[in-house]
Formats: sequence, structure tokens, C-alpha cells
Amino acid sequence: MITHNLKQGTPEWHAYRAEHFNASDAPAMMGCSPYKTRSQLMHELHTGLTAEVDAGTQRLYNDGHRFEGLSRPLAEEIIGEDLYPVTGSLDNLSASFDGLTMDETIDWEHKTLNEQLRSVMVDGCTGKDLPLMYRVQMEQQLLVSGAEKCLFMASKWNGDQLVEERHCWYFPDLELRQQILDGWLQFEADLAAYVPPAAAEVKPVGKTPETLPALRVEVTGMVTASNLAQYKEHALAVFAGINRDLQTEQDFADAEKIVKWCGDVESRLEAAKQHALSQTQSIDELFKAIDDIKAEARSTRLDLGKLVDKRKDEIRADIVNTARAAYTEHVAGLNGEIYPAVINCPAPDFSGAIKGKRSLDSMRDAVDVALANGKIAADAQAKAIRANFAAYKSDAEGYEFLFADLAALLHKAADDFNLVVKSRIDAHELAEAAKANAAAAVEAIVKPVLAEPTGPRMILTQRPAVPTKPTTPPSLKLGVIADRLGFVVTADFLSSLGFEAITERNAKLYYEADFHRICAAIVEHVQSICVTA
Repeated sequence: MITHNLKQGTPEWHAYRAEHFNASDAPAMMGCSPYKTRSQLMHELHTGLTAEVDAGTQRLYNDGHRFEGLSRPLAEEIIGEDLYPVTGSLDNLSASFDGLTMDETIDWEHKTLNEQLRSVMVDGCTGKDLPLMYRVQMEQQLLVSGAEKCLFMASKWNGDQLVEERHCWYFPDLELRQQILDGWLQFEADLAAYVPPAAAEVKPVGKTPETLPALRVEVTGMVTASNLAQYKEHALAVFAGINRDLQTEQDFADAEKIVKWCGDVESRLEAAKQHALSQTQSIDELFKAIDDIKAEARSTRLDLGKLVDKRKDEIRADIVNTARAAYTEHVAGLNGEIYPAVINCPAPDFSGAIKGKRSLDSMRDAVDVALANGKIAADAQAKAIRANFAAYKSDAEGYEFLFADLAALLHKAADDFNLVVKSRIDAHELAEAAKANAAAAVEAIVKPVLAEPTGPRMILTQRPAVPTKPTTPPSLKLGVIADRLGFVVTADFLSSLGFEAITERNAKLYYEADFHRICAAIVEHVQSICVTA
């Protein structure tokens, strides 16, 4: 680990963080932070711009730093050593430590005690019981520092008076560590290709209820005073100007507000109508105007409400389909690299990822996290397949014919794959050696006989006695006998030599103990042919 002399909050500290992937940002990268989304982190690192901290949030930060300082002596007493705040890096990974021991073997992380932590930090709890966001941050700290463990502490103070303190030990989780490393690799690739979304255009929206003048109607058997004509003209202009091209979060917020407003307009108009009706029996012109405006308000409310639902469904589908296409493209690229194998990871559940999400931004972020995790899983599988294929190219050269099922085998774990490759090659070499030995034995007997030009030829006039039938079941297949001899033999031929096959499921089986007698009988047969030729 390289240590850096930086003061938290200074321009130098912020510049350093902009060039590294920080442990405090790792939960957002992994999609498990309640404070920042992966998309927000991506945008911040791309632009270098961070959200403004309001006064309330800054007070929470200040309290957290103060509680940390007050709690450090408590942690030092538990650890038995002094703790030093420090910022360190390992390649492009970074961590800001609340405290490290001088020999960097013990890390200390402090948080303000809240209800979530209080519910899990009970007697006997360990670091594994902590929420994922805290485990991710500490795991990156242990990776960067090389520390053996981390003391996680949460405390609450009233001024300088300790109210409550809880702590537990967190130990390295190598599986989670690999997920973090893979996550940052994918984040780095996504960051390189990141294109910020277009800034939302500020559009004029339909006038809200407050912009319509109050409708005034007074009747005494006839309409004595009314601004209805002007009201109607103004209201219809407002309805005509309502935005129906819904694209952004602001568009949807405005539309949903207008839908409610239209309902309110309807209610007010109905009230005005009833008020007028209570003053006179029939004023057709007044009622017709009110009904026209009310009908337009109702139509706008219904049409805009349907449009909101329709556009939300369309945008949801577009978010999901875009992510599916990106995942398919990523897997297709990997498949081209690992041929003849193909990626068989289950595709991310993008539709499930957006369930329960109310805003478009939260949907997009949830889908982005699912897409990143899907790419990470596919990359990990491709990496394992590449390693197996490299071992195959190295160890199985010249034996490719033994691996017709290579595409499936490449998905095996490395140890299992290497064992299959070795066992197949070994079995093949043993079979080849057996065939060579059998052929050499036949040749050693037959060749001298065939080489005699005129002299008498030795003929085996009596076959070796057939021993007692073996007690083990037959297992020697006809094909295996042919492979060992190096030439084809048939069941009928062996039957003529006195060896009857036992048929099991269409397979011709012989006793392994008879193989040498079969060889001898074949030699006798060959010699007899030589004599009579």
C-alpha cells in the first residue's frame, strides 16, 4: 500500500479521489448504497462534479467526524494499540482509513449508530452480520491495506457524553473481494464508454389551477353578472397548451399534477353550476358554457392520465429492452472469443429489477446495476473458459480427436477439466500401447514361420486347454479386442476359435482372462494357414 499525506476535504484530497476508485464509493458501484446510485457515481466520476452538500447533510458529516474522534480511544483500548487515520492506495484502488495500527495489520472503521446497525449488532454478532454496504467498504480497505481484520464500531454521543457503543470484528471475505474487483473492472469499462444523458429541457407547462381566474356568476332569475366568456376562452387556451410529449421526470411530474388539477377544475365548475342552479330554474347559456369547460377538463384529465400510463409503460419497456440488447451484444462478443464454447449464464432479470421502482431514474439505475452484474458473471465464465482452452491447447495437441465434446467440457472447473483431458489422453495411450504389444506378440510368432522358405513349419496341433470359467462377469468388448490386436475380428471368427461371446444389450462381451488365449488361438490359426498355403 502507498500512503498519501492528504487532509480530508481539501482540494488535493478531492483531486486524489477523482483519480482512484475509493472504498467509500464501492457500495454505490456494487449497487448496495442507499445514499448514491451507480449511475450517480458514474456521472460524478465522468464529469468531476459532485452534488452540493446542504446544511443538514453537512451537520451529519460533522457529527460523524466528531463521534469518530471521540470513539478512537475506545477502539484503541479494545485493540491494544494506537490508531492513525491515513489514506492509502493500491494501484487504482483507494481507501481512507478512520484508523490503522502502525504495522497496518488492524483496520478500524467507525459509523454513527442507527436503528439498522442496532438491530444487527447484538451479542455474538460478527462482521458477516453487518449490512452489505459496510462489508463492501471494509473489504476494499483490507484489500488496499493488507490488514488482517477490521474492528467495526458504531457509537452515539450526546455532546461529549457517550450514549451507546457497539462493535464487532470483520475478517476478509475472499469471495466478496473478487466481486468488488470484478465490479470495478466492469465499472471502469462502463465509465470509458459513458455518455452523460442529455440535460432535461425546461419546457413551459400548462397553467395550474392558480392561474385560472375565479369564476363569478350572479343570477336573479337571469344572469346579472358573469365573466364566463373570458373564463372559457382562457381555460380552453390553458388546456390546449398542456404538454403531451412526455419524456423526462419533469414531464411526468407536471402531467400527474395537471391530471389532479383537471379533476379540481371539474369539481369547481360543478359547484358553480349547482350554485347558479340554486338561484334560477334555467339559464341555458350559463349551463352550456359551464358544461363545455367541464367536459374539456374531464377529457384532458382522462386523456392525459392514459397518456402518462402509456408513456411510462413504453419507457419501462425501452429501458429493459435497451439493457437486454446491451447484454446480448456483450455476450455475443465473448462468444466470439471463446469459440467453440458459448456463455451459458442466465440473463439478468431486468424486468424484475424495475419492479417497485417509481421514478425513471431509479428504474434506469436498477437496470444498470443488473446489467453490470450480468456482464461481470459472463466475463468470469469467459475467463475460466479461456484458461481451460489454453490448458487444452498446451496439453492436448495431437489428441484433438479425443475431444468432440470440447464445447461442453470447457465449462468445467479447471481441476475437473484438466483431469478429464489427462485421463482421456492416458487411456488412449494405454490402449495404443496394448494394441502395439499385441501386434508385436503376433508378429514375433508369425514372422519367423513366414520367413522359412522350405523347412518344416511348426504347427500347434492342439489348442491350449480352456481353463475353468472365470468367476467375474465378462467385460472385454469385441471392439476393444480389435483395438488391441490392430485389426478387425468378428464374433463369428472368435466363435470358430472356441470363444463364444456373451451378449448384453447388443454388446459382445468376453472374459478379460481369455485375451491371451485368444491371441494364442489366432496365432495357431495363422500358422495353420501358412502350412496349407
